Amino acid sequence: MITTEFLLTSLIVVLIPGTGVVFTISAGLFLGQRAAVAASIGCTAGIVPHLLASVAGLAAVLHMSALVFQALKLAGAAYLLYLAWTTWREKGAIAVDAPAGETSGRRIAIRAFLMNILNPKLSIFFLAFLPQFVAPHAEAPLVQMLLLSGVFMAMTLIVFVGYGVLAHRVRTQVLDSPRVLTWLRQGFAAIFAALGINLALSER
Repeated sequence: MITTEFLLTSLIVVLIPGTGVVFTISAGLFLGQRAAVAASIGCTAGIVPHLLASVAGLAAVLHMSALVFQALKLAGAAYLLYLAWTTWREKGAIAVDAPAGETSGRRIAIRAFLMNILNPKLSIFFLAFLPQFVAPHAEAPLVQMLLLSGVFMAMTLIVFVGYGVLAHRVRTQVLDSPRVLTWLRQGFAAIFAALGINLALSER
């Protein structure tokens, strides 16, 4: 059963700026609206394996296996540092028409997907989050968890698209300012690097 408490809690969780939000906003700001939508789809798809792992109980295994957790964590941190490096080294003006290409959209979505799927802390989060909203005496708890997962994914996609479109709307303020554009790119690169270092150094 979908409760108001679940919807409000999920909305708060989704709205909190994290790696996916930063990536989606940067895509909308630098590459346009279609890129933001592609990033939103990729980020949402990237949480599917974590949700399924939580539903299947595999996240508990991940939580107990320090080796698997550390391997995924370091892979995710390395990928965030790679994103920081590629963002920092980009030069030139904003390519307004670049996202129109199918390849560009697919590439952005894949980047976003990899960024989320390589974060093992998401599995642990969903393992702790979803069961709280399953009715204690539910006849089909698995069905309830799948339903809750679907609603959470839908909210994630809607909110991320909103973030990306909003970033796209304000990008005209920086199109004609190379200095501001450089500062923004370096700022996003620094954020990605900080997130990667934080993930690498974080405990469970």
